[in-house]
Amino acid sequence: MSTAKKEIKRITTHILQTLKEQGEKISMLTAYDYSMARIVDAAGIDIILVGDSASNVMAGHETTLPITLDQMIYHAQSVIRATERAFVVVDLPFGSYQGNSTKALNSAISIMKESGAHAVKMEGGSEIEDSVIRILSAGIPVMGHLGLTPQSIYKFGTYGVRAKEEAEAEKLISDAKLLESLGCFALVLEKIPAELGSKVAQALHIPVIGIGAGDGVDGQVLVLHDLLGITQDFNPRFLRRYLNMYDLMKNAIEHYISDVKSGDFPNKEEQY
Repeated sequence: MSTAKKEIKRITTHILQTLKEQGEKISMLTAYDYSMARIVDAAGIDIILVGDSASNVMAGHETTLPITLDQMIYHAQSVIRATERAFVVVDLPFGSYQGNSTKALNSAISIMKESGAHAVKMEGGSEIEDSVIRILSAGIPVMGHLGLTPQSIYKFGTYGVRAKEEAEAEKLISDAKLLESLGCFALVLEKIPAELGSKVAQALHIPVIGIGAGDGVDGQVLVLHDLLGITQDFNPRFLRRYLNMYDLMKNAIEHYISDVKSGDFPNKEEQY
């Protein structure tokens, strides 16, 4: 059992920094609703991300772009009510911060005030510098996100590995150092070469969390529905499925339907 799980009542940015300095890996998972977040929190996760991936796994959209700020706040409220220990980070959704630092600040304030979340996450580097500065100036912790940035999918046109070429890798390193210098407390790196992920983690003092960024970073994050095998049509190399919940749930529901149809449910002991 980790030192963090045994001794820490509530994870904070200070504790996350300490975990990096002590060499203890940081665990992070998504959650979008009360019931699932309660389980994830009870298991001892360090960070819960209320991700804009809710657009995909909860609402069935093809991309993360359609989810709104109000919808993100709704999901964050549900997760916050379930958590006692985890540090909760909420994605600022597409259109709520890009190109307008005043709008970015207002969006972040809405998330923090209405949900009770602990931090926000934003995609991008130098392009969002003004927004990051404005949000941090209000005392709101910011987690950065570089590499594959799903909110920019139509710009890149692919979900392939990012920063394989030297120029893009150099920009990623520069953006990572910029985000740290601005005051971001942590950084997510998505789908980049493992060697580059390790290089960034070693260059930064703040924690670097990877998703498809190799084992040289300071922690890992996965989408909960992918880890549990609820989703079936998403199979990137970095994903390890720890359960096949799709089949387990489907089989249980088929069993229930059969029992109802046959009259076996409810039996005498299940009636008043």
